[in-house]
Amino acid sequence: MADNCLFCKIAAGAIPSAKVYEDENVLAFLDIAPVEKGHTLVISKKTHTEALIETSDDILAEMLSVVRKVGKAMMKLGFGGYNVVQNNYPDGGQAIPHIHFHVIPRQKGRTAPLEWKSGANPYADDAERAAFAGRLASAVAEVE
Repeated sequence: MADNCLFCKIAAGAIPSAKVYEDENVLAFLDIAPVEKGHTLVISKKTHTEALIETSDDILAEMLSVVRKVGKAMMKLGFGGYNVVQNNYPDGGQAIPHIHFHVIPRQKGRTAPLEWKSGANPYADDAERAAFAGRLASAVAEVE
């Protein structure tokens, strides 16, 4: 892991996060500047790589398994759908140079394309964010 990486610090517990799922290799937590409430980031705890092409198939499989669980949980909570986004390198829109997937819930009936505005739908406060993380984490725990 990298000492100067924000996501490595979150994975190590040095920076708090609103966890949705965690195992020995993968962590899913709510984005602090969500495009939509429930916007979840899925990161590798096992390795620090910057982009998809640098990440092993094994690590990607572990991460995508969690992306799938989070998506199923979002549907269980009544969302109409979700987007999975994965950016690579600064010119590809990647803000944090650590492999991660965005899982962004979509409201029912909202058919417009995803409009990427970081922080467009913030939580009212840490309590709302924690409550949302708790609901989503419970739903994730119930899916396979």
